[in-house]
Amino acid sequence: MTAATLTDITGDYTLDPVHSRIGFVARHAMVTKVRGGFNDFAGTIHLDGNDPAKSSAQLTVEVASVDTRNEQRDGHLRTNDFFDAPTHPQLTFVSTAVEQLDEENYRVTGDLTIKGVTKSVTVDWEFSGLATDPYGNVRVGFEGKSTLNRSDYGVAFNAALETGGLLVSEKITLEFEISAIKNVAE
Repeated sequence: MTAATLTDITGDYTLDPVHSRIGFVARHAMVTKVRGGFNDFAGTIHLDGNDPAKSSAQLTVEVASVDTRNEQRDGHLRTNDFFDAPTHPQLTFVSTAVEQLDEENYRVTGDLTIKGVTKSVTVDWEFSGLATDPYGNVRVGFEGKSTLNRSDYGVAFNAALETGGLLVSEKITLEFEISAIKNVAE
């Protein structure tokens, strides 16, 4: 990004859930990966192009919107074995620090709450662009990834396999593809 572009991104943004994805990847039966995501989420971002450390983000995800393209598995994920959606209907993330690594890469640290447990996580982000869409909306895009241990959040269900190993990996990769629209000043 050039210095002019850094200044251009400064402002407050709202996530566009129709053009964004919040997903996860887990190893299943130690032989394949299962991908899923959440269909209902909302978030805001404050970007400071002149001083990225002053940037911030927050995200709220509705647990009941989990989608792995298998209704039986999704139903199981909503139970206390995994997310316990009736008791803990939302996952949240609130940033605590933003670090610019180079012209396109950032590291955002924040508090992730899953199933009532809050832990600090770090997400590495790549700036993917700034554009004005055909409707006049200024959009910014980022792609991010982080890995966590699900049992740290009380998401500990598992089953031993006959051949050794476990049914579901402890390590989960979070994947983010974000398009956010700059708020219009009133």
